Amino acid sequence: MEITNHVIDKLNDPTGIIEGERYEVLLDVEVDEEDELFTDGGLELRLIIALDDSNERIVQYHFTDKASKKALDFALEEDEEAEIIAYCKNNLS
Repeated sequence: MEITNHVIDKLNDPTGIIEGERYEVLLDVEVDEEDELFTDGGLELRLIIALDDSNERIVQYHFTDKASKKALDFALEEDEEAEIIAYCKNNLS
């Protein structure tokens, strides 16, 4: 999986339900044609990430087929989650 573009927006959480700072992230990703996630129209990963002093975590995510805008039912592997969290931390503005 290769991240080709991103949009990161800080979210306001007046309820305080999730500790730390929250961000909504939209990633354009490319995968090999042999990958089960491959779609002709392209692939997006939308997620909410929470960051605080001692913890970084993905709170929620889903893959979307860019052409049809349909959600895809796939899960991230642990190494992919770690890669995405590191990418998001490095690209926060």
